Amino acid sequence: MSSYIFFGGNVLDVDKGTLLDGIEVLIEGDRIARVSTQTIDAPGVTRIDLGGRTLMPGLIDAHVHVIATLVDLAKNAELPSSLIALRSRKIMHDMLMRGFTTVRDLAGADLGMKMAVEEGMIDGPRLVICGKALSQTVGHCDYRSRHDKRELHAGSLGALGRIADGVDEVRRATREEIKGGADFIKIMANGGVSSPNDPIHVLQYCRDEILAIVEEARNYGMYVAAHTYSDASIRRAVECGVTSLEHCNLITPETAKLAAEAGAIACPTLVAYEGLALEGAAFGLGADSQAKIDTVRVAGLESLRIMHEAGLPMGFGSDLLGQLHKYQSMEFSIRGKVLPARDIIHSASRVSAKLCMMEEQIGVIAEGAYADFIVVDGDPLQDIELLARPEESLAAIVRGGQFYKNTLGN
Repeated sequence: MSSYIFFGGNVLDVDKGTLLDGIEVLIEGDRIARVSTQTIDAPGVTRIDLGGRTLMPGLIDAHVHVIATLVDLAKNAELPSSLIALRSRKIMHDMLMRGFTTVRDLAGADLGMKMAVEEGMIDGPRLVICGKALSQTVGHCDYRSRHDKRELHAGSLGALGRIADGVDEVRRATREEIKGGADFIKIMANGGVSSPNDPIHVLQYCRDEILAIVEEARNYGMYVAAHTYSDASIRRAVECGVTSLEHCNLITPETAKLAAEAGAIACPTLVAYEGLALEGAAFGLGADSQAKIDTVRVAGLESLRIMHEAGLPMGFGSDLLGQLHKYQSMEFSIRGKVLPARDIIHSASRVSAKLCMMEEQIGVIAEGAYADFIVVDGDPLQDIELLARPEESLAAIVRGGQFYKNTLGN
């Protein structure tokens, strides 16, 4: 069991949005054992000088798709599961190298991938999963063309979702995903960009179906996350008891306030639309899907303002697919156009930790928490762009007490 003491830098307090100097942090094994304003006396423990750099919690991306190895999700679902798993290994490694020590997968990753990370077979972020997303026929996870009557490749690791119609089917599907290792349940409650046959305004799943899914999840102490863009779909999801509201680009102030009062959490994913606009067509995004991008892209920044003013907590998400995962850290730059750096960092730490159901375990530098943190050359509270340039700005990346990057010279 390795032990380290970090000293000589600043520790970022994500709750207060301030830097604390004169702090020493003792790591024992995979946990933070002590955080002290005094010199820590621990004979034989390696002391690492931060050299004035910033030590902060490892970043959390609360909306990823680690098995989306292609932008074309229909083709991705047809690939061999073994190939998907091997490609996903690189995707996850690259996420870790950007400073993301935990990610919440919003459709596709299975229990085997989560176990592979925990066993050290994949050098990637710790993984929180929902299994397959639940979708109605001609919903956001139904990637079949109009003339394709074949069954969906729901058994493939590369398939993001499964189709379930009717109250009885969605109850069974929810229970099966829970049995398969899901930490929470994901539903498609609105039309989407990457699917071919459902316009953005389309409401998906009837109220009784959503209520049944929410009930089943709550029976197991879990919550439901919903893919939702339009104001009508967001409001209906909140009224049905959905906790995690994904995207929310077209939300109104009234609905944002309702969601905040209901205790919901939003998870915007603005970089997804930037990535698709930049390169989606080149990697197989269809013309119908391309036409939808601007509908949600233009409203994205305004949605951040609306939710911030309504006091609706926002997690940090990217939602990138295939060849576009490389843009993950750009989400910091986009949010920086609207939000203060301290709020963006709070989203990528405390709020996202709550969505991962790991409060006090991740997203914080505190005694007893996992030793998940990054060391930044500079002050991200003053320059959020530092987190958008991880290859230049991150001097060290530590997950579970293990170094995955270390240029500190110790």
